[in-house]
Amino acid sequence: MATHIVMDHSGDSRHHFSNTDARAPADAERRFLELTGKGFTAAARTAEGDVSRISRFDPTVEETLFFPRLVGG
Repeated sequence: MATHIVMDHSGDSRHHFSNTDARAPADAERRFLELTGKGFTAAARTAEGDVSRISRFDPTVEETLFFPRLVGG
């Protein structure tokens, strides 16, 4: 089961999807494109805890984190 974790000002929300479900990966890809289109940074986290930035949806990634664009001042 893969998970998208979306961080925002209120905490985080989690969206789980199964690659064995015919429709779920397409829905997850739409979520990925929507969030990155809004400026979120996507990062894949490995089982070892390493994180690397990704720019394309990969249905084989088990955990994808989405961080909002930071605004400083």
